[in-house]
Amino acid sequence: MKKPLKEVLELVKGSIIVSCQALPDEPLYCEEMSLMPFMAEAARQAGSKCIRTSSIRDVVEIKKKTGLPVIGLIKRRIEGYETYITPTMEEIDALVASDSDVIALDCTFMKRGNGQTINEYLKEIREKYPDIALMADISTFEEGVNAWECGVDIVGTTMSGYTPHSVKTEGPNYELVSELVKAVPIPVIAEGRIHRPDQAKKMLELGAHAVVVGGAITRPLEIAQRFYQGIL
Repeated sequence: MKKPLKEVLELVKGSIIVSCQALPDEPLYCEEMSLMPFMAEAARQAGSKCIRTSSIRDVVEIKKKTGLPVIGLIKRRIEGYETYITPTMEEIDALVASDSDVIALDCTFMKRGNGQTINEYLKEIREKYPDIALMADISTFEEGVNAWECGVDIVGTTMSGYTPHSVKTEGPNYELVSELVKAVPIPVIAEGRIHRPDQAKKMLELGAHAVVVGGAITRPLEIAQRFYQGIL
């Protein structure tokens, strides 16, 4: 059952949202049975009140196993599209049908293969689904403000450093979060290269509503690589 946005925001305030994702080219991806619900259950037992995940299968199975609200998205590469997080209405329809509590989508200014601007895409979504909760994955301050003006419910810094036009930082982009918190009246969720508890804590001190942590918790390959790189 889908939780109201207000309830989800109250649950995650000042806390960590754990991202549990495994794509087909990653070691923890299993075609026969998803392992992500087990990752999500571990996160729940550790104290997480919300999970972010990719694919309809994982949205459904994680909600079933943990009872937690889920920020759902679908990663899909389409020819002509530079965006790949919930890039078209087809993915929105599927996530709505799966009872995703919040739907995350790429709200950067990158090229969309059907010629739509992000503003046109968001308008189309709102006309079809006026009441769904949307999380805008953005990479710059301007994109965050634009997404808010287009009517999203949450702004997340997910894409910071992952677009050609955004600032590349070795660690978390504290400046972007700080600027957005001051500029938009909706919750700002910090995400991107947050690898340590002190970094997550600093984001909350800067005013982030919550922090998404993924690779540092749920991607063993990335965690192991970080250790090996650290000792070389």
